[in-house]
Amino acid sequence: MTIKIADTCRGQQRYVIYMDNHVTYEEMRIRSASMADGGSLVIRAETTPGGESDVSVENCREQLERILNSAEFDATDRERRFLTYVVDETLAGRSSRIKAYSIAVEVFGRDASFDPQADPIVRVEAGHLRRAIERYYLTAGQADPILITIPKGGYVPNFSLRSIPDPVAEEPAATPARAQMERRWRDHPSIALAAAIFVAAAIVLAWLGYSSRLGPSKPEVPRLLVEWFDDLTGTDESAALARGLTQEVISHLSKFKDIVVVQSPASATLPQVRYVLAGSVDLSADRFRFRVRMLNRADGSVLWAQSYDGATTVPGLLKAQADVAQNVATSLAQSYGVIFQADARLVVPNPPDNWAAYSCTLSYYAYRANFDPAARSSVRSCLEKAVERFPNYATGWALLSQTYIDDVRFRYPFDPAWSPASLDRALAAARRAVELEPLSIRGLQAQMFALYFRREFDAARRIGSRAMAINPNDTELMGEYGYRLALSGNWNEGCALVAEARERNPGPLSYYEVGLALCSYFSGDHQQAAVWIRKADVSGNALYHAIAAAIFAEGGLKADAERERAWLVEHEPDLVRNLAEETSLRFARSEDVEMFLGSLKKAGLEFPGVVSAIAH
Repeated sequence: MTIKIADTCRGQQRYVIYMDNHVTYEEMRIRSASMADGGSLVIRAETTPGGESDVSVENCREQLERILNSAEFDATDRERRFLTYVVDETLAGRSSRIKAYSIAVEVFGRDASFDPQADPIVRVEAGHLRRAIERYYLTAGQADPILITIPKGGYVPNFSLRSIPDPVAEEPAATPARAQMERRWRDHPSIALAAAIFVAAAIVLAWLGYSSRLGPSKPEVPRLLVEWFDDLTGTDESAALARGLTQEVISHLSKFKDIVVVQSPASATLPQVRYVLAGSVDLSADRFRFRVRMLNRADGSVLWAQSYDGATTVPGLLKAQADVAQNVATSLAQSYGVIFQADARLVVPNPPDNWAAYSCTLSYYAYRANFDPAARSSVRSCLEKAVERFPNYATGWALLSQTYIDDVRFRYPFDPAWSPASLDRALAAARRAVELEPLSIRGLQAQMFALYFRREFDAARRIGSRAMAINPNDTELMGEYGYRLALSGNWNEGCALVAEARERNPGPLSYYEVGLALCSYFSGDHQQAAVWIRKADVSGNALYHAIAAAIFAEGGLKADAERERAWLVEHEPDLVRNLAEETSLRFARSEDVEMFLGSLKKAGLEFPGVVSAIAH
C-alpha cells in the first residue's frame, strides 16, 4: 500500500491512497483528461467513489492561467481580478476571508465604508463571472482536466477533476466466464489497474484522433482586442479616467455575444484577433477630449474613429464616460456595425468550416436588408448546414429560427396552405439558441418572434423585455421589440423604440421606415404616414404595397392607392384573397385589424370578412 501526503486546492493536507490490496475493480474510478499543456494523460485510481479528487495546488494554478489566457474567457479586467483573488485566497487556505466586503475593498478598490447590503456590485459582478466561466467551459475548456466553479450564494470557488464514465459501468450483466475474469481482477488489483489505464488511454487517444480529423471545433467569431486607453495628460485624475473609460467600453462591448472581447496581453498574440480598439484621454482644467479608433490588426488601417469633447466637470465626465462607452459598443458590435461591415468585405479563399459557418451569419444579414425570398432559401440551407456541423453554435440556431419565421410572415408568392409547424420549428431552434447561450440576444429575439406569431403576446413581450434589459444598446433587438410592442397595441412605447433604432442602426432603414409609417397611420397622421412609406425602398415586398395602399387611401391620395391596389392584384392575387388572415396574423388587437382592413377596402381591395384571430 502506498500513502502520500498531498496539498489539495482547498489549501489543506490529506492522505491519498494510490493502491490498496483490498481495492476491488468495482470500487476503482478511473479519471483521465488530456492536459492542454503538453498532452500528457493523467490517470487516477480512487478508493472512495464520489469522494474528493486529488487536485493539487499546482494543477489548480495551471487551470486558472489556462482560463485567464483563453480568448474564449469573455470577462472584463475586473472580473479577471475577481477570479484570481478568490482562487488565490482559497489555494492559500484563506477561503474563510472571502466575503463581499473583502472583494469590494481588495479587488474593486472600494474604501472601508463599503456596505455590501447597500451596494450590490460584488453580487452583480459574481453573476457576470459565473456566466463567463460557464461559457469558457462550453467552448475552449471542454477538455480541461480541472473544473473551477463559483457556486451561487457565495464567492469561494470549488475545484474538481473532470472524469469520463467508467467504461465497465454501462456494460451488460456479467456472463459466467466474465464473472470468473472479474474475480481474477479482484484478486489481482494491479491487473485491474493496468487494464483500466489501458482502456482509458485508448478512449482518449481515439477521441483525439477523431477530433483531429474533424477540423475546427467551433465557428469563427470576431475577436476585438481592447487596449488600455492612453493617458495624454499624465495626472492621477486623467490616469484613473483613462482606465475607467476602458473598462466601461469593455463592459458595454461584452454584452454583444456575437463577438469576443479580449484584453489579456497573451491574447494579443493570437492570430484570430482581427481588430484592435485603442483610445486616449486628454484632460485640461475646463475641457476633456476622448478619442477612440478601431484598427485592422493585419495592416494597421483605421476602420473607424470618433472624438468626444465636453466640459471638465464631475457630472459631465461621468455622463460622457457612459455615453461614449455606449456609442462605441453600438457602433462597433451591433448587427450592421463596423465589425460586421469589415468582415462582410473580407475575401477568404478556400474557407475552412469555421469561417464558412460564420459567413452564413453574414449572408443572413445581407438577406435581411430587403428580405429577398430567393436569397432566404439559400441562407436557410447555409444555416442548417452550419448548425449540423457546429451543433453548439447559438447564433446559428437563432438566425435559423428567424429564417423559419420569415417563411411564415413573408411567404410570397403567397401560400395559403402554410403549416403552423413552421412556427413550432422556429420556436424549437430559438430555444436551442437560448439553451446554449442564455444571454444570446439573437436567440431571445428569435424566441420573441416565434411566440408573437403563435399569438402568445404576453410571453413574447416578457422575452423581449428581458433581452432589452440584458443589452439595451442592441439596436437590432430594439427595433424588433419596438415593432412587437406597437403591433400588439402599445403604439406609443413601441414606436419610440422603432424611431430610436432607425437613428442608431447603420443597417437598412426601410424596415424601420415602414414601421414608422404604420405608427403615423395608427396615430391618425396620414400625411406623415405617406411621407414615411414613400421613404421606404422595399417595393419588392408585398406587405409594403398593402400598407402603402391603406395609408394612401386614408390620406385621400386616390391615384397612389390605385397604383398599389393594381400591383397587389397583378402580383399577389392569393394574398389579396387572404388579407384578413394576414392582417390578423400581425396585429394583436381586433380594433387595429378592423381599422387596417377598412382602409384596404377604401383602396378598392376586395377580400372575405374580418377574422378576429388565428389559432395556431
